[in-house]
Amino acid sequence: MRCPFCGNVDTQVKDSRPAEDHVAIRRRRFCPACGGRFTTYERVQLRDLVVIKSSGKREDFDRGKLERSIRIAMQKRPIEPERIDQMISGIVRRLESLGDTDIPSKTIGEIVMETLARIDTVAYVRFASVYKNFQAADDFDKFVSELRPASPAEE
Repeated sequence: MRCPFCGNVDTQVKDSRPAEDHVAIRRRRFCPACGGRFTTYERVQLRDLVVIKSSGKREDFDRGKLERSIRIAMQKRPIEPERIDQMISGIVRRLESLGDTDIPSKTIGEIVMETLARIDTVAYVRFASVYKNFQAADDFDKFVSELRPASPAEE
């Protein structure tokens, strides 16, 4: 592992333990060249995923990008960080188990939407506003009205 401080490629592992979500290994490392200490996380990756954008462009799947978008939607919501990590790991496992290495971005968006809908409706609406490219307040109104169950007076 390359030292992020000096670039030395010969770093030493000082401590290893499971991360909080128990799907990664947390390693404390030490660089003998500069004395720097840093942490790395090691995760199991079943296969290399490729995202097929709606434009047809292909790019490597980036767990960090998925995590950032979900964390933005979940910002200031009463959800524990460990629960968010578990949700992200579950989404990645689900993507890896689809059986294909090429995954349309639309599929990823739908899986994230489905997961957020079960956990937090505010985060679900926030994510949907970006994913579905809301342009006006009416778009929010229409989307939220679809979430509400019909009242007996409307039937």
